[in-house]
Amino acid sequence: MYRVALGPQRFCPCDDFQLRGALPKYECKHLMAVRLVVARDRGGVAPAIVCDTVPKKPTYPQNWRAYDLAQTEEKQRFQTLLADLCRGVPQLPNPAKGQRRALTSDVVFAMAFKVYSTFSSRRFMCDLQDACGRGHVTAPVHFNSICRHFDSPEMTPIPRDLVVRSSLPLRSVESDFACDSSGFSTCRFVKWYDEKYGATRSGRDWVKCHIMTGVKTNIVTAVEIHGRDANDSPILPDLPRTTAQNFAVREVSADEGYSSVGNAEVIAAVGATPYIPYKSNATGAAGGLWERLFHFYQYRREEFLSHYHKRSNVGSTFPMVKAKFRDSVRSKTDDAMRNEALAKFLCHNICCVILSQCELGIEAEFWPKSQAPCERPDVLPLTRSG
Repeated sequence: MYRVALGPQRFCPCDDFQLRGALPKYECKHLMAVRLVVARDRGGVAPAIVCDTVPKKPTYPQNWRAYDLAQTEEKQRFQTLLADLCRGVPQLPNPAKGQRRALTSDVVFAMAFKVYSTFSSRRFMCDLQDACGRGHVTAPVHFNSICRHFDSPEMTPIPRDLVVRSSLPLRSVESDFACDSSGFSTCRFVKWYDEKYGATRSGRDWVKCHIMTGVKTNIVTAVEIHGRDANDSPILPDLPRTTAQNFAVREVSADEGYSSVGNAEVIAAVGATPYIPYKSNATGAAGGLWERLFHFYQYRREEFLSHYHKRSNVGSTFPMVKAKFRDSVRSKTDDAMRNEALAKFLCHNICCVILSQCELGIEAEFWPKSQAPCERPDVLPLTRSG
C-alpha cells in the first residue's frame, strides 16, 4: 500500500518516485493510477451502487463427514499408500567402493515421509521407526543417509515420476487442468542487480516449481523444476504432454504469461482446448488455430471467462502444499532443494487421493493388478518417452 499526494507537492514513497521524482512532471505508476481514478470519479463523487444487482459470492458445500474421516485417518493411510507406491521403485546400483546402498524403496519412503512430518531429519527418526514396526519399510534409514540421498542428483527422476504415478487413481475424475508456477523460499541468500532502480539488492533464494493440476481434486499430474528465473512460457509444453500420457485432457487453463502460438498448438495437439488470455498487444495475424482462439477470446469473452475461471484452482493447489508442508525448503544445495520440493508435491498428491477415497469412494491403485510392483523394474520412467 502506498499513500500518495497529488497537486504541486506530489509525492509517493515507492522506490521509483524516490529515484526519479525530482524530474519535471515525473509520475510513478501509483500517481498515474490515483490521477486516473480521480478523473474517472468526476471529482471524487462515487457512483451509486444498487445492492439488488450486486452478485452474491458463490459458496460450495463441504462434505464434512468425509473430510473429517480423511483428516483423522490421514497419517495412517498416508504411510500405507506411500509404502505401496514406493514398492515399484527399482533399486539403484551400489557404488563401486564403500558401503552398500540401502533399499531405494526404503529411502524414497523415508524422504517423502520426512517432508510430510515437517520435522528435522533427527526428530523424524521416531516416526520412521514406527513405520518400520508397521512393516512399511524393511529397516529404518539413518538420518545422514536420508540427507545424502536428498543431495543426490540421481534421485531426482524418482520423486518426479512418482508424482505422476500417484495421480493415476484420479484418471476417471479429472479432465480439465490448469497450470501455473510458484516458488519455495530457502535459507540461502543471493544478490542481484536491479536494472530498473540501478541498485544491488539481496534476498532469499527460491525454488521455482511449474505444475499442472486437476481443477476438481487439485491433484498434480506433472511438475517441472528449472532455474529460479526461468520464464514460464517455454516450460508449458512438457506439462500437458506428460498429463496427456495418463489423462484424457479436455481443457487447459493458464494465465497470459503462457500465451504463445507454440503453447496453443501443443495443447491442441493433445486433444485439449487452451483457455489462455491474450496479451494487450496480441493479434490474430498468425492465422490458423491462433486466429480462431483470438476471435473467440475477443467476441465471446463471457463464455471464455467461464472456462478460464477454472484456473483459480491451481492458485489453490500451491497454498495447500505450502500450508501443509511449509512454504520453504530446509535443504541448501540445488539438488537437495529440488528433491525436497518434488517430495512436497508427492505428499500432496497422496493426501488428495486419501480425500478422494473418502469423498468419492475411489480405489487407490498405483500399479496394474496384473503385475505386482516388485515384478516391474522398468516402471519408473513413466513420464519420459522412449
